[in-house]
Amino acid sequence: MTDENLTDTVAALLARVDRLEAAQAVRTLHHTYGYYLDKCLYEDVVDLFADDADAVFLGGLYRGKGGVRRLFVERFQRRFTDGLNGPRFGFLLDHPQHQDVITVSEDGRSARGRFRCTMQAGLHDAAKESYPGRLSMDQWWEGGLYENEYVKEDGVWKIARLNYRPVWHGEYGEGWAHKEPMDQFRGGLFPEDPLGPDAHLDGYGLFPDTSVFPFHYAHPVTGRQVVSADPEAARHA
Repeated sequence: MTDENLTDTVAALLARVDRLEAAQAVRTLHHTYGYYLDKCLYEDVVDLFADDADAVFLGGLYRGKGGVRRLFVERFQRRFTDGLNGPRFGFLLDHPQHQDVITVSEDGRSARGRFRCTMQAGLHDAAKESYPGRLSMDQWWEGGLYENEYVKEDGVWKIARLNYRPVWHGEYGEGWAHKEPMDQFRGGLFPEDPLGPDAHLDGYGLFPDTSVFPFHYAHPVTGRQVVSADPEAARHA
């Protein structure tokens, strides 16, 4: 092997190691997000986002860090913990994150990731009299998918676009077969609704809708894009 070939090989290996480390960093970032969400640490969740990040939840698009804060702190924190940044006694809100597929860009500065979430939530009988939040059910399940974008800023990986689609939802005792699909973000838009999203996006229906939430990655064997979407079209909605 010539010196030139050796140099090229070392450079290729270093680039590969960088991408592997980036994938692990993105995985850790997103799993950290899940653990913070479990305990209603909404302020800490917001700190995981880039300054120009977006968040999509159930078809509601929240633009910028201000929009992200409106969703997690002003909406979720107010609803579930009455403004407290942290857990409330007797309130369960677990968000296990798993089945991840992560794709790092060639330059190692950005990445995309698909994760599955299986949420368990509910309020214990011992907390019902003192709980300050507003819940429509005592205990429930939810399954959903994330198709996220991440960016490396000043050596730190952050969430650039959180794109969550709940897929099914149901009360624990009755299951998801009898639950009407959620439609909570089809009301007013910001600023008319001070807690509303900046825009509504299509393609976020819940079960019995069984449409495919588009994959960011190609088929690993055929190289074909099975079901894809144009992220820029959604970004500028």
